[in-house]
Formats: sequence, C-alpha cells, structure tokens
Amino acid sequence: MPTVTTKDGTQIFYKDWGKGQPIVFSHGWPLSADDWDNQMLFFLSKGYRVIAHDRRGHGRSSQVADGHDLDHYADDLAAVTAHLDLKNAIHVGHSTGGGEVVRYLARRGESGVSKAAIISAVPPLMVQTPANPKGLPKKVFDDLQSALAANRSEFYRNVAAGPFYNFNKTGKPSEAIIENWWRQGMMGGAKAHYDGIVAFSQTDFTEDLKKITVPVLVMHSEDDQIVPYADSGPLSAKLLKNGTLKTYKGFPHGMPTTEAETINADLLAFLKS
Repeated sequence: MPTVTTKDGTQIFYKDWGKGQPIVFSHGWPLSADDWDNQMLFFLSKGYRVIAHDRRGHGRSSQVADGHDLDHYADDLAAVTAHLDLKNAIHVGHSTGGGEVVRYLARRGESGVSKAAIISAVPPLMVQTPANPKGLPKKVFDDLQSALAANRSEFYRNVAAGPFYNFNKTGKPSEAIIENWWRQGMMGGAKAHYDGIVAFSQTDFTEDLKKITVPVLVMHSEDDQIVPYADSGPLSAKLLKNGTLKTYKGFPHGMPTTEAETINADLLAFLKS
C-alpha cells in the first residue's frame, strides 16, 4: 500500500490515481479516503489527478495514540503533498476534512495550491463559547465521546442510520450507505476517533480563515444535522478573503455521497471558473 511516513513515525496511507491537475480530498470523521469514491471516480473521468489519504488513526493509516489534533492533521496532509510534489493543487475537505484543509492552508501556506472547497465543514468553531454563543453546548460532544466509549459499533451504526445522511428525516435509509459508513469507521482506531471529537468541535478556525487568500468554495446545506448551517458555512464564507458560499436545501451532512451528482457538478463548475 502506498504510504508516507511523517516526522513522528506515523504511516499515512493514500490513493493517487491519474494524471493532470491534482485534486486532494480530505475526509470527515471517523471515515477514510473511501468516502470520496464518488468524487474520485468522477474527477478522474474528467482528466484530473485525484488523491485522498486516510487521516492518522483512520482507515489504513497507523493507529497511533497521539497527535489527534488539527495541527497534526494539517502536517500529515503536508507530508502527503510534499511526498507527491504537488503543484497547482485543489484541496477539497468534507466536515472535519474541511477543517483540515483550512488549517493546512493557514499553517503550511498556499504554495502549490490554486483553489479549495470545504463541504459541510466544521469551521469556524462548533462548540459554544462566550465568543461563539450560537455554538453547540460542550455536553453534546461529551455525550458523543461517552457513546463511542460505551459501544463504538452501535454508536456508528446509529449515526449513519440517522443524522449523518438525514435518514431519520427521510424515512428512506440506504442499507448499503449505512454499512459502508460503519465499515469505514470500524477500520479506524477508537483512540483517534475519541480524541477527534474534541479536535473537530473545539478547534477555532477563525484566524485560519482570515489568512487564506486562494478562492474557496463553501458548500453547506441548511438541513445539515451534524454541523448546523447558521454557525458554520455563512460565517466561514464571510471570514475568507475570497470565499463563495453555495447553500443547499434538503441535503444532509453527508451530501457528497447521497447527492454526489449535484455536488460533483457544482465542484467542477467552481474548478473551471
């Protein structure tokens, strides 16, 4: 399997298909590069080089005990892009992966990057604080950690069958999509996923967003049950110097999977604009 070894000895698995302008995909919690299957096949067919990695502790990457924070996530992404010597790359992140892309651009610089897109992404800040009164109470995330620790398999099944894809609202669950989400989650390490809840909920990306100058497409649905719309997409778009907000209605948090045709078309239009 293709991997790159980071400075702290963590092996990061990645996929690298095709030739052309590179698109680098960063996945959401607690998934893997496999969550981008729809996008990778689509953009490969359009002549792009498509790359996706498994975050540390996720998928096929090392199940290390430490480094489950946004700085390490960004540095691991940088290790992949440096190893592949990417130029003129487009970075696309979903959910926690959107935070990873934002921290990567702010922390590592925009050299070699032409554009970015963040989908259903966690920035600017999910948790409620005095400065972020509309955020979700910390207890919400504490309860997620408790559920994970008690029965990770059951917890993941419930997330996939319910709010992640809005199957609890539509009443039309896809067993195949639920099983694939569960499969990806259970491939990863419990410690990485437990710590990752703190990472995606308590990291403040406000200053990161302000530093970014490349064009960024912010894609978010008003019906996202995981990362509430009002406290995420519109705020990120305002903080970015060159941000464009694309709002959807009725789409779930996991819209790259269930609404792939629309998301892929909108991403392609942005890349070509």
